[in-house]
Order: sequence, then structure tokens, then C-alpha cells
Amino acid sequence: MTIPESLLQELQGIKGFDKGKFLAAHTMAAPVSVRKHPIKGKDIFTTNEGVLWHENGVYLTERPVFTLDPAYHTGAYYVQEASSMYLGRMLQQVLAGRENLRILDLCAAPGGKSTLIASTMTDSSLLIANEVIRTRASILEENVSRWGYMNTWVTSNDPRDLGKLTGYFDVIVVDAPCSGSGLWRKDANALKEWSEANVTLCHQRQQRILADVWPALKENGVLIYATCSYSPQEDEEVLDWMAATYNTTGVPVPPEDDWGITEVISPTHQMPGYRFYPGNVKGEGFFIAAVQKNEPASSLKPIRFKTALNPKIQAATAHLLQRDDIVLIAGKDNGYNAVNTLHEADVQLLQQAVYLRKTGIEAGTQMAKEWIPAHDVALSIDINKQLPAIDADREQALRYLKREETGIESIPKGWHVVRHNGQGLGWIKGIGTRTNNYLPKQWRIRMDIDS
Repeated sequence: MTIPESLLQELQGIKGFDKGKFLAAHTMAAPVSVRKHPIKGKDIFTTNEGVLWHENGVYLTERPVFTLDPAYHTGAYYVQEASSMYLGRMLQQVLAGRENLRILDLCAAPGGKSTLIASTMTDSSLLIANEVIRTRASILEENVSRWGYMNTWVTSNDPRDLGKLTGYFDVIVVDAPCSGSGLWRKDANALKEWSEANVTLCHQRQQRILADVWPALKENGVLIYATCSYSPQEDEEVLDWMAATYNTTGVPVPPEDDWGITEVISPTHQMPGYRFYPGNVKGEGFFIAAVQKNEPASSLKPIRFKTALNPKIQAATAHLLQRDDIVLIAGKDNGYNAVNTLHEADVQLLQQAVYLRKTGIEAGTQMAKEWIPAHDVALSIDINKQLPAIDADREQALRYLKREETGIESIPKGWHVVRHNGQGLGWIKGIGTRTNNYLPKQWRIRMDIDS
């Protein structure tokens, strides 16, 4: 791998950069890390080396074929680069002791940071995971469903549209599109596409995104900015631009001394940020910083609405989830979505301003003779543990995920959750001498399970 000399020269003056260690690290493969689900993943990877800055982050000794691991499909873990898990430490400080927050993950696909945020915030808070590119939003929606939190919703909107939600969000996370130099060990194409001109283009795009979404942040709210770029133009210079453009304060969230993470200060306005260099940390190139908004922000007017509480629908779905603080909202294709009653007003407000792709937990559809449960329910952390279930071993689970004959014998008549190691994969229905597999077709794995 040939690192561009222009970038090496630029980094020479940046705190924490060691050219020798940096180049040596780029001759080695990137470490493989995953973040365990705090509920579903408690009993997996228990002997693996942990990521120093995240309690649920672990390293794997080799990269398995994740598609062929049923635990991945249950949402027991998320494959996430270790450096980016530092967001969790920042959130622990920013969110500490705070309830009923509104949080935006602006550039959320494929879902690593959204699932991390969901695991960190309280049940009364609400996360909006947004991805403007519709195809990437589909991947985000799948990963959010696997993670199984009712208070994580998915939108697909331009930052400018979300900026119209003035003063609505307490926290905004912007993992900004960047030139990608921090990913060179994982993605050879990122190196091929890198150029100084692209760095400048990304710098301008980052400023535009931040300017568009800034009005949506409350006064005293916190914006967390991150990139996977080493270039100061995309990192410290963007912090200085925010400080020069808005009334802000940098929020320090320092690491432990032995973690190898470098705290840097922007040259003009002394805004704190954190750099991750391969060779210094067991992870990839990454930059993250937190900024508090100190200027007034106009607030949206509370919206008047009639509750969607429908006793008939509530009764039809009461057996699915083990909580009663929910309301069923009419969704797409005549289905219904379960949301926390605390967030019903948010549904009414948001659907007037943005495109809501996923709201709460999709509960299913009322048919003439029965309720057809949705895939979301099987993956939800709130699923009723008393629902009929079929426990599948690895081969049976993979055959289910391929929508093939599972080899599971004597499935009684009716609806059953297919589980692997106690965690839901989806639904199967017994119909006399045969069964119907209700795994969504777009979730089907196509890989040979004997690989």
C-alpha cells in the first residue's frame, strides 16, 4: 500500500502522528471487531479481548463469514469497527442521567452508530436514524430491525428537511461523508479514489450538511461530529468553522491515558477532538468531537392530535409484546406499528415534515380470521417470551434463513417464533403436515450454507 506523500507531510505536524508506526500499521490487516447487543449478546464472545473504550466491544481472532452465523441474524451483535465505538463513551457523558431525549443520527447507514446509540439511551428517549440515499436506507432499516428497539425509527431525508424541525433534537450525531483515508486498510478502493481535490470537496460538503441540520439542534444541545478521515481539513478545520460560524463550546470527553487515543485541539478556536491512528490504537483511522450549541433555537409548536388508540387492534396484538405502554399506529400495507405511548405525538409531528420509513416495531396485519405477526416482533427485545417457539440448531437456522425446508420435525399447528440460542430469527407457521416460512424474501441469505 502506497500512502500519498501529500497526506503524510500534512500529518507530520499533527499531535500523535508517528510516521513509522503509521506506515507499519498499513502493512497489516485491519483488526476484526464486533459490538455485542447488551441484551441479546450477553452470552457470546465471553472470552474475547475487549475494546478498551466500549464495554460491549470485542475483537475476533479472525474474520468469520458473518452471513453464515445465525447469531448475527438474531441481532446478538453488530460488526463495527472498534475506533468508531468511542461514540459510546461520548454518549455516556452527554446522556448521563437524562431522560426523554430526542436524538438524530443524520448519516446513519448502515446502522453501526444507530444501534450503538439505541443501546445507550433510555426507553423514554427517541432516536431518529436517517439516511438520505434510499438504497442505503433499506440496509439501515434491516439492521435497526435486527437490533430490536421500539424507540429507534428510520427516516430518509435530506439534512435540509430535518433542519426544518427547529429546536427538536437534544443530540445530533453527524458521521459525515468524507474522503475515507481512515479506511484504507479495509477498502482498497478508498485509497484509489483519494485525492486532495476530493478532500476539499468533502470539506465543503461537511460544512453544508452541518449548516443544514444546525437549526434542528436545541439550545444547549450537543452535536457529535465524526469522520473516517485523517485530513485536518475535514476534522479540526471543520470544528474551527463551526466555532467561527455559530456560538459553540467544545465538549471534552478525554480517553484513558493508556488507550492510545490522541486528544487534539483545533488551531484557531481550541475545540477538542480525538484522533485514532492505526499503530497507536487497535482500530482504524477515525476522528470524533462533541460541540455544544450555545445560541437560542426556536421550538416547534406542540401538535394537537387524536390518539390512535384502538381497543380492537390493541386486543389483537396484546399477546405479541410484553409491555402495555404502547399504541398501535396505522402503517404501510394495512399494517400496524407499535410505538411507546410517550412517542405518539412525535409520530404526528414528524410525519408532517419528513419521510418516515420505519416507526417503532412493526406489529403485523389484521386479516379476516387472524393476526399476521410481522418479522419485527420476532426480533424485538420486547417480544413476549411466552409465545410458542421452535429452537433451531445452526443448520436448521441457516436453512430457515435460506427459506428452505428446515428439517425441524413435528411443528404444531399455528404461529411459532424460530429461535437460535434463545433469540428470535423470524416466524414459521404450522399448517397440518407442512409449514410456511414467513422470513421476508429480501432477508433470505443466498450463500451456500456449506461454505
